[in-house]
Amino acid sequence: MKKAMWILWPSFVVAGVAEVVFFTVIDPQELYLLGEPVSMGRMATYSVGFLLFWGLAAASSAFTCFLQRSSREVNRP
Repeated sequence: MKKAMWILWPSFVVAGVAEVVFFTVIDPQELYLLGEPVSMGRMATYSVGFLLFWGLAAASSAFTCFLQRSSREVNRP
């Protein structure tokens, strides 16, 4: 549980900052996905964007935790 919090809490904060910066520059109604305009409402676009940013940041944090393992943890039988 401790490692999950090491991963999820910082990634939540980073996702919040990333969403604010991204949607300050880009209007959700002007987004295109595969050449088609996004048909979701603003709130749905913000929600999906936050979840995508959070997933990306969580993957980055999880990879960092994975790389911090000691040689004993890696080579444990």
